[in-house]
Amino acid sequence: MGFSQALSGLNSAAINLDVVGNNIANAQTVGFKGASTQFADVYTGAMAGQGVRVAAVLQDFSNGTLEATGRNLDLGINGAGFFRFQQGEEIVYSRNGQLKLTSDGYLVNAQGARLTGFPAGVGTGGQPETLRVPAGAMPAVATSAVQASFQMDATADTIDRATTPFDAADGDSYSYANTGTAYDSLGVQHTMTTYFTKTADNTWEVRVALDGTADPANVGELVFDGNGVLDEGASTFPTYAFTPGGGADPLNFTIDFDGTTQFGNGFAMDTLTQNGAAAGSLVGITFDEAGNIIGNYSNEKSQVLGTIALANFRNPEGLEMAGDNAWKETGTSGQPLLGLAGEGQFGGLESGTVEKSNVDLTSELVDLIVAQRNYQANTQTIKVQDEVLQSAVNLR
Repeated sequence: MGFSQALSGLNSAAINLDVVGNNIANAQTVGFKGASTQFADVYTGAMAGQGVRVAAVLQDFSNGTLEATGRNLDLGINGAGFFRFQQGEEIVYSRNGQLKLTSDGYLVNAQGARLTGFPAGVGTGGQPETLRVPAGAMPAVATSAVQASFQMDATADTIDRATTPFDAADGDSYSYANTGTAYDSLGVQHTMTTYFTKTADNTWEVRVALDGTADPANVGELVFDGNGVLDEGASTFPTYAFTPGGGADPLNFTIDFDGTTQFGNGFAMDTLTQNGAAAGSLVGITFDEAGNIIGNYSNEKSQVLGTIALANFRNPEGLEMAGDNAWKETGTSGQPLLGLAGEGQFGGLESGTVEKSNVDLTSELVDLIVAQRNYQANTQTIKVQDEVLQSAVNLR
């Protein structure tokens, strides 16, 4: 019996050495999770036990340290969760966020497994799919809304429309003008000029011209109270309409003058923004903490192209190791719970970082010494048993 006890100890100690050695070998592997060996004694009712066995090899899924790399396609999870990859016909899970972009636009890891997530704007209400960055250009967006705020000069002279009709070429027919930009449905840029005319105390007429052509049918009016604050209820904000030509659709947009004031300190434009844009080609992608893949375009616009899906498990220790920094779902781990970074139990994503191995190299080296001594002690048991057996054989 003594030989079998020592042999079980040798086998268990060898497995422990393998586990410790694997931890040390992967101390620099991104996203690696260290493991530990659990032992159990073997006892069948005899006076002495019958040795030891390895009850389980458990992985430690505590977070590793996030290390900055400066590479925008490197992602680290700051908290709980796994990246979800499609590897062939299988779904695997990993903490290694070292990604690269293929020629056909897929985000993959070093093994070619494709990162999965949700289509843009759908969130967890959609079905996860492999994420693909489209190579096509962002289409042009026609201007439909303009936000502007101005400072009107309360000391400006009043202009009587009955005697001085509006004429864009006549600077005496209006009090103040400023220019901005608008885009038609083809992405062609047009000059938008806004003309202000003081027609009475605290009252200003507003006209808009596109490329020098005013819209005579739609004339707005800004009304201010005695404190110089815009009275939006008494003001009118029409929709300005133009036909840009060149095959573009008619252009219709409104102007929001929220924040416009009237004081006695001269004319000024505080803000002027509009929601149109020219067409633009993709120049790069970035990631935010919520896992959104943001496409950046040559027209200085950006849009969300998709959202990375994270997964978690009720029992991560039940996951099956699949190699290449990946794990597979098992019945013990439970089904994956999918979600978005930064929501609920899921950690946020940090671009330009990777999660280092959570192996404590100093601790592993100490464990290596202990495992080695355990192995040597079991060999000593075999040696002693051999000597006892030899003594019995030599009896006369």
